[in-house]
Amino acid sequence: MRSSFLPFSKPAISEQEIEAVAEVLRSGWITTGPRTAEFEEAFREYCDAKGAVALCSATAGMHLLLVAMGIGPGDEVITPSMTWVSTVNLIVLAGATPVLADIDRDTLMVSAKTIEPLITDHTRLIVPVHFAGATVDMEPLRQLASAKGIHLVEDAAHAAGTEYHGQKIGRRGTAIFSFHPIKNITCGEGGMFCSDDPTLIERVRRLKFHGLGMDAYDRTMQGRSPQAEVLEPGFKYNLTDMAAVLGLSQLSRLDKFIEKRALLARRYQELLSGVDEIRPLAMPSYPMRHAWHLFVVRLDTKRAGMDRETFMAELKKRNIGTGIHFKAVHTQKYYHETLHLHEGAMLNTEWNSDRICSLPLFPDMKIEDVNDVVDAIKDVLASIK
Repeated sequence: MRSSFLPFSKPAISEQEIEAVAEVLRSGWITTGPRTAEFEEAFREYCDAKGAVALCSATAGMHLLLVAMGIGPGDEVITPSMTWVSTVNLIVLAGATPVLADIDRDTLMVSAKTIEPLITDHTRLIVPVHFAGATVDMEPLRQLASAKGIHLVEDAAHAAGTEYHGQKIGRRGTAIFSFHPIKNITCGEGGMFCSDDPTLIERVRRLKFHGLGMDAYDRTMQGRSPQAEVLEPGFKYNLTDMAAVLGLSQLSRLDKFIEKRALLARRYQELLSGVDEIRPLAMPSYPMRHAWHLFVVRLDTKRAGMDRETFMAELKKRNIGTGIHFKAVHTQKYYHETLHLHEGAMLNTEWNSDRICSLPLFPDMKIEDVNDVVDAIKDVLASIK
């Protein structure tokens, strides 16, 4: 058994990045400023996006999107139940109705097939979720949304560096990224709103800083214009230079991070191929580049003779950390009581929600760490038999 605890995720922060943040602190300009502008441009170029707005979180980006699109009472927004709760929370807080879609059993992502039956005359927006570093099959969804005249916005919180048919997520349409500490790159906390719609980019940029007619950092004046006026009520969702300078350095290492994550994921796949109780996610069949944000497996509870919670607790005893991504939204207390979705409403989502488990995966891991995880899994499974 390992002598030290292996967390399921850990940010890869270098001494150079720590020093870069310290330099910002010494500069006297620590809020939104030149480093934030630089990070926006660097991320825009990385994705080959038309426009990008840096924000304090991906949740902020989704909130601003709903406000910018005027989504509210009487409107419906389709998104998967297999997602983090923030999107559904924001839909409800906007006064709109979340319509939750089932997923593919083995990729944990929605498709045009699972979305189309849910579309009504009240559907205003579809939010597919790229999952664990893999990408939704976007082209059929784009065709469906276009034919129905419905907005389509990608939840790309897991998809920094992910590619679909040779193009980075963020290049086409609108996508919202997260830089939370467990993501492939981090700002501590942060997000990026990318879009090829210049009107939407301008609106989001204005709304994210009090609705002022100029940004928190006016690139032409090296500061904020004293004449800036409120054009509409806005929010306080700007990213700081302290966070942005960390994001800048992390972005320069993103492709190397993904290479290492892919190497570790291949080792997991190799070692788990003969473990019948463990089922990794399937790789999508369409052309894509997996960013390996998470390595998610499903526990075959019948074969294993234990539930997922017991399995995770036993791994923790063996110094292996794990996570759950995610407990389905419609099974959580508030939404179970308010959406009134009966058990079995989304069979694939519910089956996975009871069995998924995220294994340790982060760039500073070694192959030997993967070996330790799989050895611990085998030991846990053997202990029940």
